[in-house]
Amino acid sequence: MQSVPVLIVGGGPVGLAASILLSRQGVRSLLVERHPGTAIHPKARAINARTMEVFRQHGVEADIRAAGLAPHHTGLIVWSRTLAGEEIERRVPWRAGAQSVAVSPVRNCLCAQDDLEPVLRSHAERQPLGTVRFNSELEAFDQDNAGVMATLVDTRSGQKEVIRAQYLIAADGAQSRVRRALGVTMLGKEDVYDSVNILINADLRPWTAHRPAALYFIENPGLRATFLTINAHDRWGFLVNTLAAYGYTAADFTPERCVQLVRDGAGVPDLPVKVLGVAPWTASAHVAEQYRHGRVFLAGDAAHEMPPTGGFGLNTGVQDVHNLAWKLALVLKGLAGDRLLDSYHDERQPLGRAITEQSLTNAISMGRLATDNKAAGARPEYLNEQGMIFGANYSSAAIVPDGTPPTPVANPVTDYVPSARPGGRAPHVWLQKNGGEKVSTIDLVGNGFVLLAGGKGQAWSANGKLAIKTHVIADADFASAYGIEDSGAVLVRPDGQVAWRSAAMPSDPNAALGEATRAILGQ
Repeated sequence: MQSVPVLIVGGGPVGLAASILLSRQGVRSLLVERHPGTAIHPKARAINARTMEVFRQHGVEADIRAAGLAPHHTGLIVWSRTLAGEEIERRVPWRAGAQSVAVSPVRNCLCAQDDLEPVLRSHAERQPLGTVRFNSELEAFDQDNAGVMATLVDTRSGQKEVIRAQYLIAADGAQSRVRRALGVTMLGKEDVYDSVNILINADLRPWTAHRPAALYFIENPGLRATFLTINAHDRWGFLVNTLAAYGYTAADFTPERCVQLVRDGAGVPDLPVKVLGVAPWTASAHVAEQYRHGRVFLAGDAAHEMPPTGGFGLNTGVQDVHNLAWKLALVLKGLAGDRLLDSYHDERQPLGRAITEQSLTNAISMGRLATDNKAAGARPEYLNEQGMIFGANYSSAAIVPDGTPPTPVANPVTDYVPSARPGGRAPHVWLQKNGGEKVSTIDLVGNGFVLLAGGKGQAWSANGKLAIKTHVIADADFASAYGIEDSGAVLVRPDGQVAWRSAAMPSDPNAALGEATRAILGQ
């Protein structure tokens, strides 16, 4: 019987990211995926800047950008009656604007899921500690106090194999077999609206090249649909929303009907169109009541299903496993207590609920749930959710409060104020290296515990079994952004969130740091 520390079920972006992150933390894993290969439909496309920070910190960013679309192709969001007809509105989303570089050295990226997954698979397979196995389906599992027993089936031969794992990550999607087997209660609304994604080959540049956008929303009395930019040339998605309200069913979307709908949406009756694929789906807005079930952890769509309005599904899932991987690694290495694993639910589930609720609110504001006569467009927060992208602020046993209040913001959805208050993301600050080269604090964190100390913080030193890399930074902008004096220090977790802060140096700095790390690790 094969034994592995972590079994990952699901080979989409979340499962593949989990494999990469565990390998980077020095943990062996086995990923199983029932399909023969990576995605064949574009599905998710938007990777926000926070997720791209994760990929940057783990050496994947450049390959994702090479596989994706250059930023100059996606600077706008456009609403029109038809693609060739009257334009109703256009916006420059915050995340595509110049102001986004003030909070991160990393920009967002548009990379369709069928282009993204091969990149992640390649990186996962190149890691010596990660095994990736397609055509392998989880048939059943059982767990006890020591681990998980899983039965796997080769989908080609039918041959079965029993695997023993210490932990299981369920990243097996919205129809998660693991979640259903556990009988998990879901909080929220299921099946809120239905849609069809049509993948097409058509040259739409005559109506798009002069106004490059990620999304072209079509709003007219007979059709509510969206052209989704994939390569900005001849490969596009065409999304038809709210089928039931228009009297459609998924069966109505024959190739001939799809071609006609695309032509109607384009406003070009003789547009040459080739249909490459049709994928009906139903949007839900619900979240698992509990993310941790003994030795099984739900992540991605298995933990939260949300409407795609805002593009948060894939991003939330990748950030789930970014939160979980380092915790599993420390527990498996005997450096942390089991209580640390409870903090995965405590931190990610409330955030998952908040993001899901906001994604649903976006959908409602865009008329996704009905065919009423609402004006075309979306609420102002749509695609301007910098507070949701960067403003996650955890409260759990893995965070040591410093007694300071949260930074007030007028709108937590749109507004983000960088702060190193424990629980928040370690802020981006440009630092000057010897020789004049600039480096961001984002590039100093993200793969192991890091202590960022002020210019007079040489007395801070990280001892003990937990490896903590220390950077002494004599920079006034850094000290101001992190809310410390020049003798203070901030401890940043492997997921880039601030775990602890000492505004000034105490009489015994290393005792204070040791006490904080023991609390964080549940020892």
